[in-house]
Amino acid sequence: MDHHTRRPAPPHGRRPNPTTGAGATVGASHSPLTLLVVEKMRERILDGSLPPGHRLVEGRVSAEFDVSRIPVREALRHLAAEGLVTIEPRRGASVTRFSEEQVLELVEVRGNLEALNAKLAARHKDPEQIAKMRRILEEGNRLADANELEALAQLNHAFHDVLSQAAGNSVLQDVMRSLRDRTVLLFTPFNRHRCRQNWEEHAAILRAVLNADPELAAVLALCHVQNAANRSELD
Repeated sequence: MDHHTRRPAPPHGRRPNPTTGAGATVGASHSPLTLLVVEKMRERILDGSLPPGHRLVEGRVSAEFDVSRIPVREALRHLAAEGLVTIEPRRGASVTRFSEEQVLELVEVRGNLEALNAKLAARHKDPEQIAKMRRILEEGNRLADANELEALAQLNHAFHDVLSQAAGNSVLQDVMRSLRDRTVLLFTPFNRHRCRQNWEEHAAILRAVLNADPELAAVLALCHVQNAANRSELD
């Protein structure tokens, strides 16, 4: 009898993957698998790669990320709690598709909360956050000229996130972070038509913040959301 400890052989059809570089699969990472699957799927939903209504079949997602179905199932539940995924009995999971009434409600809430963000930011005039917004604005204008839509989508999210930080209200930041993820599903498919207009509106909001004009900043932020919503309704 061999007294040396032996490692069990890997399951049939699956070999250990020691890769840790850029080409590694999700399953090769040392981070919790569920959180990694959540992050990857959220990213694809928010950038429009997985459009509203797209079915998310556990087996396919499991094979794509080279993980078992358990972290995939947990990830889908997590994304459902965020409102990005809808899980229905006997139909499974799919990327959330909002009804017309839900769209109106989401736009109304986000518009008014973005207005509050901008108003508070103009009152506080946090130099560090304003400097960040200026840098983001410069990069956004450059990317808009180059029509780099994927990078613009990420930068757009960054601009609004920094605007929330400039407002200095942690409760509002938490609420807005979740709400933006949900409303971006509405706006992402149409941002290609608004890439220049988006950044002109961002510049106007920032000018109002710099001028310490909270009322104007609020109006501009509200109009920014409404303009994006109107664009989505036209297409």
